[in-house]
Amino acid sequence: MAATPQAVARLDALGLRLVLEADAGVRAGFPDAEFEHHGAGIVDRAGALGADIVLQVRTYPANGAPGRADLAFHRPGQVVIGLADPYRRIAEVSELAACGVTVFAMDLVPRIARAQSMDVLSSQATAAGYKAVILAADRLPTLMPMLTTAAGTFPPARVLVIGAGVVGLQAIATARRLGAMVEAYDVRPAAQEDVESLGARLVPLPLAPGDAEDASGYAKALGEAFERRQQEHLAGVVSDVDAVVCSAVIPGGPAPILLTEDAIAGMRPGSVVVDLAAPNGGNCSLTQPDATVVAHGVTILGPTNLAASVPQQASLMFSRNLTEFLAVLIHNGAFSPDRADPVVASTLVAEGGAIVHPQLVARLEGATP
Repeated sequence: MAATPQAVARLDALGLRLVLEADAGVRAGFPDAEFEHHGAGIVDRAGALGADIVLQVRTYPANGAPGRADLAFHRPGQVVIGLADPYRRIAEVSELAACGVTVFAMDLVPRIARAQSMDVLSSQATAAGYKAVILAADRLPTLMPMLTTAAGTFPPARVLVIGAGVVGLQAIATARRLGAMVEAYDVRPAAQEDVESLGARLVPLPLAPGDAEDASGYAKALGEAFERRQQEHLAGVVSDVDAVVCSAVIPGGPAPILLTEDAIAGMRPGSVVVDLAAPNGGNCSLTQPDATVVAHGVTILGPTNLAASVPQQASLMFSRNLTEFLAVLIHNGAFSPDRADPVVASTLVAEGGAIVHPQLVARLEGATP
C-alpha cells in the first residue's frame, strides 16, 4: 500500500484528503473500515486514479500491463508519485508523461541525509533482505543453526551474502539470528566495517578494483575483465556454502553477473540461491525473474517483489516514505515544489507532457538515430 490508515492524519495536516480504491489495503491487513474510521474516502479505481495527486507503490510502467490500461484515467495537471523504473523503461515513461501528468519517481530519491526518511528503496530492501533468508532457510535440506543433540552435533549452515547494501546487511543480520555462519562479498571497501559489525566476515578478493563506488555510495560498474575475475573467485567461495543471497546492483544498469553456471555446478547439491537482483537481470546467469530454477541440484529463486510478501510492514514503511516526500512538495495545502531542492530535482521525471529528468533526457537523445 502507498498509504496506510496511519497516514491519514499526516496528509490532513498537509491540507490533503485521502481517498483510496476499495479493498486496496485488505491483503496488507488494512480494511476499508479502518481507513474510513480515520477519515479517508473509499472510491472505485477510476475515482482513485482521478485524484489530484496519485500515490502508487508502482506507477506505470513499473506496474506492467495494468498500468497501461490506467493511462486512460490520468489527466493533465495531475501529480503521480511512486516507483517507476525509469532507467529501464524510458519509452513507457514517455507514454505516462504524454498524459500531461507530473511524475515523481521514488526510485530516484537521492542518498542524502535529509532524504533518508523518504528512501523507499532502502525501506523495502529491509523487508526483502529479511524474507530472502527465510526463503533460503525454507528450501534448504539442512537447519541453519548448529545443533547438539543425543543423535550428534550438526554444524551450522554457511550463508554467503553478495552485496552489502541495505538489503544485504538485513540478510546478514537475519541469517545470523537464525544461527548460520555468514560471509559477505562487496566490492566497496567501506562495506567491511558494516559487515563485521553484524558478526559476519567479509570475503576478501585478492584484486585491486580501485574506486568501487560512486558519489552516492552505490557500487559502480568496474569493467568486463574485473567482472570475470570476480566470477572466478566467487565460484571457489560458493562451492563451500549452503545458501547464497544475491543483491548486487548497479543503479541505472543491469545487475552484474557474478555467479556463472559453472559456479552453480560446483555448489553442493541441495544448495539454494535467492537472487534479489532478478528485476535487473540477476547476479546469477541462470536466474529467471519470478521463477524457480533447479540446475545441477541447486535451487535458484528470482523474486522481483519480495517486500510484498510481508505487506503490512512494507506498507507502513512505504507510506511513511511517501508522506515525508509529500511534505517537500506541499506547502499550505498547495502543490508548490522547489525545483532547486535536490530531492525534487532528483525525482522529477516528467512534466508538461515530456520527460524532464536530465539523465533520462540524455539517454533518450542518445537513442535517437
